Amino acid sequence: MPAIATSASTVPAGQALYRWVWRWHFYAGLFVLPFILILAVTGSIYLFKPQVERWEERAFRGLGTEGAVAPEAQLSAALAANKGMRFNHYRLPREAGDAAMLQLVDADGRPREVYVSPQGRVLGSLDPAARIEAIVARIHGSLLIGTLGDRLVELAASWTIVLILSGLYLWWPRPFSLAGTLWPRFWLRGRPLLKDLHRVTGFWVAGLVLVMLASGLPWAGAWGGTFKWVRAELGLVKGRQDWKIGVDGGHAGHHGAMTDMPTARAPEPKGLPLSVFVAKAAAERMAFPVLVLPPHTVQKFGPPTGAVWTVKSEAQNRWLDRRVTYDPASGIETGRSGFADLHVIDRIVNTGVAWHEGQLFGLANQLIGVATAISLIAISVLGTLLWLKRRPRGQVAAPPRRGAAAPGWMFALLIVLGVLLPLFGASALVLALVDRIVVSIRARGQAEVTA
Repeated sequence: MPAIATSASTVPAGQALYRWVWRWHFYAGLFVLPFILILAVTGSIYLFKPQVERWEERAFRGLGTEGAVAPEAQLSAALAANKGMRFNHYRLPREAGDAAMLQLVDADGRPREVYVSPQGRVLGSLDPAARIEAIVARIHGSLLIGTLGDRLVELAASWTIVLILSGLYLWWPRPFSLAGTLWPRFWLRGRPLLKDLHRVTGFWVAGLVLVMLASGLPWAGAWGGTFKWVRAELGLVKGRQDWKIGVDGGHAGHHGAMTDMPTARAPEPKGLPLSVFVAKAAAERMAFPVLVLPPHTVQKFGPPTGAVWTVKSEAQNRWLDRRVTYDPASGIETGRSGFADLHVIDRIVNTGVAWHEGQLFGLANQLIGVATAISLIAISVLGTLLWLKRRPRGQVAAPPRRGAAAPGWMFALLIVLGVLLPLFGASALVLALVDRIVVSIRARGQAEVTA
C-alpha cells in the first residue's frame, strides 16, 4: 500500500502522483483479482435466474386445464402428501396449464415448494435452498463461509471501486490522443498492446462496474447495516426496509429473495376459501411471481401478514411489485401499495436491485450485465499479464513509491472513500502501516549493506 508521504526527490510532482496512484491501483488489483473472477462468474449466472428457474420447473409446465380443481383442493393434496407441514403461500401458475406452487413449512420453519397440477395431483417438490440460483447466490454473497465471506465480498467490492477510480486517473493520456485512449492501437505488439487493451476496456466499462458495485452495497453486512441504522435511527425514511442485509439475507439472499421464509407454524386460514383470493390475485394481473398469503403468515423478513389475506407480486423488477390485502371474512379490499408508494431513497435502492439482478428491463439488462462481467474479467486478466511481464522473477514488484508526497486533495478523497466504504478505510490504514514498515526495513537493510 502506498505510504502517506514519500521522501523528496527530483521526480516531477505530476509523475510522482502518477506513481503514487499506480501503487494504490496495483495493490487493489492484486487483492481483488480472485474475488472479481468468482463474483463475475456467479453474478453472470444469477442474471438468468428467471430462465434457470423456469428450466428447473420444466416438469411442472404445460399440463393442460381439463379437469382442473379448485386451489383449496390443490392445497389439500399438498398437505396430505406432506404430513405435519403447514400452508405458507400459494404461487399462481405463470401460464394456464402450469402447476401451482404451494410453499409449506415444517415445525422448524424449513420451507418446501410443492408443485400440484391443475387437476390436483402432487407432481413433486423442491427445497428452495437447494435450487441452482440459491446456491449461486450464496457463493456470490458469502463464498459459502458465512459472515466472514460476506465481509470479504464487501471488502473486495470496496477495493474494486478504488481500483476503478484509480484506473480512470491512470487512463487519462499524457499527452492526449484518441488512439490508445478511446480505442486500442492494434498495430502495437506485446506489452504495449496489452496495456492499451487494459486501459481502453477499463475506461468503457468503468461506469457500468461502478453502478453494479454501488447497487450491491445496500445488502452487504457492514455497509448495509450502517445504512439501515442511518435510515431508521435518524428518521431518514419512515417505514420498514424491504431489502435484506448480510448473510441472513444480504448478497447471499437478496437475489429474488423477497419470498417469505416462515419462522413459525401459521394457523390454518379462516373465512373465505383460498380460491376466492386466488381469483382476486389473477384479476389483478400482477407480474410473475404472484403469491397469495393467508392471514397470520409469519415471515422471517417483513411483518406478519396480520388478520388479512395478502396478494403480492415479487417480480425482480421492483418497479412492478404490488401488494393488495383483503378481509378474510368478506373478501373486501383493505389496502393497496406499490413501488410508487415507497420513499424516494427506497425507490432508488430497489431500482439498483433490479439493475443488479438484470431484471430492470429484461433481456437487454441481462446482456449488459454479462458484458460488464466479461469485461471486468478481461481487464483483470490483462492487468495480471502486464504485471507478470514487468516483474522480475520471484518478486512482487509493486510500482516504486519514489517522489514527493501526494497532494492534499488526494488524501481528502481517500478519507471520503474511507468514510463511505468503512471496510476499505480500515484495511487501507492497516496496509499503509504494513507498507511503511516493510519499506523501512528494506531501507535499513540496504543502508547496512552499503555501510
